[in-house]
Amino acid sequence: MKKEILVIGGGIAGMQSALLLAEKGHKVYLMENTPAIGGYFPLLDRQFPTNSCGVCFMSPKPPAYCPIYETDFHENIELLTCSELKEVKGEAGNFEVTYVKKPKYVDIEKCNLCGKCKDACPVVVDREFGDGLEKRKAIYIPFIQAIPRSYLIDMETCTKCGNCLRVCEPNAIDLEEQEQEGKLNVGAIILGFGFEPYNAKAKGEYGVGRYKNVLTSIQFERILSYSGPSLGIPRRPSDGKEAKKIAFIQCVGSRDIACNQEYCSTVCCMYATKQAMVARRRSEDLESVVFYMDIRTMGKDYERYYEKAKSDYNVRYERSAISLIRELQQTKNLLITYGTETGELIDEEFDMVVLSVGFVPPEGSDKSAEIMGIKLNEYGFCETEEMNPTATSVPGIFVAGAFREPRDIPETVVEASSAAADVSQMFDKFEKKEIGSKSEFPADAKPNVAVFMCDYKGAFKDKLDIDTILGYFGKKSNIKMVEKLDVTSLKESVNKIIAKIDEGKLHRVLLAGYRGLAISKLLKERSAKVASGSCIVEHVNLGEQCADVHIGNVKVATDKALRLIDAYLKMLVKDELFERGAKVLNSRVLVVGGGLTGLVSSLTLAKEGLDVTLIEKSDKLGGNALTAHYTIFGSEPQPLLKKLIEGVKSNDKIEILMKSELKQTKGTWGSFKSIVSTEGAEEDKEIEHGAVIYAIGGREVKTEEYSYGKSPRIVTQKEFENMLANKDEKISKAKNVVMIQCVGSREENRPYCSRVCCAHAVKNALKLKEVNPDARIFVLNRDIRTYGYMEKKYLEARDNGVIFVRYELTNKPEVKVANGGDLTVTFHDSLVGDDINLEPDFLVLSVGIESNADCGFAEATGTIINEDGFFVEANPKAAPLDSISKGKYFAGLCHSPNFITDSINQGKAAAERAAVLLWEGVQAFPENQAFVIEELCAGCGLCVAACPYDARVLDEKLKVAKVILDLCEGCGTCVSTCPNSACQQINLKDTQMLDMIQLMLD
Repeated sequence: MKKEILVIGGGIAGMQSALLLAEKGHKVYLMENTPAIGGYFPLLDRQFPTNSCGVCFMSPKPPAYCPIYETDFHENIELLTCSELKEVKGEAGNFEVTYVKKPKYVDIEKCNLCGKCKDACPVVVDREFGDGLEKRKAIYIPFIQAIPRSYLIDMETCTKCGNCLRVCEPNAIDLEEQEQEGKLNVGAIILGFGFEPYNAKAKGEYGVGRYKNVLTSIQFERILSYSGPSLGIPRRPSDGKEAKKIAFIQCVGSRDIACNQEYCSTVCCMYATKQAMVARRRSEDLESVVFYMDIRTMGKDYERYYEKAKSDYNVRYERSAISLIRELQQTKNLLITYGTETGELIDEEFDMVVLSVGFVPPEGSDKSAEIMGIKLNEYGFCETEEMNPTATSVPGIFVAGAFREPRDIPETVVEASSAAADVSQMFDKFEKKEIGSKSEFPADAKPNVAVFMCDYKGAFKDKLDIDTILGYFGKKSNIKMVEKLDVTSLKESVNKIIAKIDEGKLHRVLLAGYRGLAISKLLKERSAKVASGSCIVEHVNLGEQCADVHIGNVKVATDKALRLIDAYLKMLVKDELFERGAKVLNSRVLVVGGGLTGLVSSLTLAKEGLDVTLIEKSDKLGGNALTAHYTIFGSEPQPLLKKLIEGVKSNDKIEILMKSELKQTKGTWGSFKSIVSTEGAEEDKEIEHGAVIYAIGGREVKTEEYSYGKSPRIVTQKEFENMLANKDEKISKAKNVVMIQCVGSREENRPYCSRVCCAHAVKNALKLKEVNPDARIFVLNRDIRTYGYMEKKYLEARDNGVIFVRYELTNKPEVKVANGGDLTVTFHDSLVGDDINLEPDFLVLSVGIESNADCGFAEATGTIINEDGFFVEANPKAAPLDSISKGKYFAGLCHSPNFITDSINQGKAAAERAAVLLWEGVQAFPENQAFVIEELCAGCGLCVAACPYDARVLDEKLKVAKVILDLCEGCGTCVSTCPNSACQQINLKDTQMLDMIQLMLD
């Protein structure tokens, strides 16, 4: 029996965990204390580093709908909005949860969203969405995309004047509604509480709330939205004029000991850069200046994004901490005085100032933590162990996302998947499935057709003449059934239609009205007849594409609706009933690489009951982790590594092939075939598998820079760590040690940031201070990127006397090695204003990380690597571990430079994505599969070259193209490519499309 799961927090983390677990059959309760799910995601029109959305890829079977809608549609997910924890009892596997559901004062089932209540309400207050930049009524919908989509009443501002009651025709409002108590019994709990932005008003020197043109980054994000108060144009709140010069001030509520915010919030530098770029796109002559302490663009492709902001968008970056903003009374402009690195003071005037606010724990999270008994860290976020990042202090309760540590969307998506994997390992056991019996296909020459008019909360009232439409199609002899259906509840609507299909022996169903796409999706998932192809479903949007664009003209809207339905019926009647085949999915997963990440992936899959083949190139498991002695927080990786290796070797679900290399992977998800070569074997081995995880790792960059290799006293951070761990006596005698950052990173030949180097320098500097307190340590850097809680260790290093000195790329340090082996390091100190010469005992180089993937590997496996050699993901934000080719995943250093904690999360997350993909065991072929009309095919091969799934081949004898049904995904690329119309798709043929167009034009 599947255990029910509670996920608390409806943001990115909560939705991702809920969707993955729901796909595996768990009943998931998604609890959110606000009226709608989505967290801060609905605020974001654009996301770095692509300046696009793409969050639909986050869903388990991408690409699909936005995860907000996927979560709402999913039959295994129940939304509990406006709900808060009251009590948690029990233990892992059997938690008894009591919660309180706060009243909305509007019945979501009765409300038809007419908006009359809002128009009648006299109370106007600040709108929470966008940090109060806009206004709303006391009765309101939280934001445009709100799910559940319903009005609610803010009782704190409501005057109970009764206006809304008088105009509400469905009687959906109850001003005396009381909170209700509910109880759940669940096996596990996942916390996805998220974050809240720092209250910038606490920094009075910046004038938030006093100066109209000083905004928080949350407010400015709303201004840049096309649905925002200025339709995406950066206009000043004071007078509505388009801003020509904007200042961004970083680290407001981050890296600030004075307000107990000494951690770095991780994403602020990047979102400020994004906002500056987007603002420049909307206003071509806009000038942006970013005031910062350290630029922390350490994510995948983030450094390029930062450089592009400077080169293509003229964003100026000034390293300076701003202590005061003054408003000029007449113009309402803002004056900022800042100091340069040379000590010069400059006054600069701006139209607007944007404060890049950091993250703090969400309000009420401390109370919830107390109820559950979980520990919080000194900042109020959830406390976890470094080597077990998703486990809280209470067994069976897991955490993901910004509530564990401030983080970006990709890390949140990964960690939410990792937390889902933790739950799956507790309860899930994969069982092989067979293809079930198919529905009987009708022998009737004349198909039974039905039209369902899908109304949503009475939205068609006063927009369409429903009676005329029902009467018109009810008289048609070729239509067996015409009915109006209320589709307010998707699940109830789908159940009714399934019953009608069975009762009326329907072969064709047309959904006309609202929510047709969502209903179609659920019908294909829940109706055997629809899934098999013995009943074909089409939908026509009479809402947003008809009724809603002709408001006030019922006749025009009704005439258009009649034509649209007629056109779709013409296509539907010509649809051909077909047996929608299915294939059995191979449940084995191939894991390539036996380092830390590969070990985690293999064990995660095996614990869920899937077979695994793990191949490792060397003669040892462990990879780079074998030489990792300690982390910046003092954890020791070796005990974990030993446990993982023993676990993998002792698990009978895992086949291990040592001294083996992957030579080739062909096929598609569910039915891959890979060739593996093993040292000493007489012949290569073919492995059949349904998914593959590439965890082939990375390596320290080899360098000759800074005289490396010319003296044993010039070492890399990795080599220096080994010396420290082995207690090399030369270390204890060292008087001066110089470290140089960004060696082989953030330069033309390797323009990305290697992410871990700054932290490695700080941890080794602190370790050196432990064994040799008198050693003088100089860290020469371009920026120190100790994000998150690592900022505290950076401060600790400075307090312990470690000296951090900046250098510019155009003026790098110089190293000389004398004949006797003595070292001289020369660098420019901008604060001193002069060159400094040091004679260190050791020079430690922070070299970068590069992937083990190469073009040959990518070509052989059907994957893509970027110009830096790392794998290319389906979407950098929402599907950071998914390859563009479905069923292929990657994790660890071949994805991008990462810490051990990240590699653990990625290993589990990739495994869970693969497990969900294969969990059903069978997969129906696409309903719109391609086929070839051989008489028209010229054998040109254009479709073969265009097919992204390798589902086309050219028959050299017959000179015609063929479709490989197992590989075809029904995307239609071949159809658009074919010059002879020989490529077609089932039930989307050219003749059908032309008939529809002709009918609409007549």
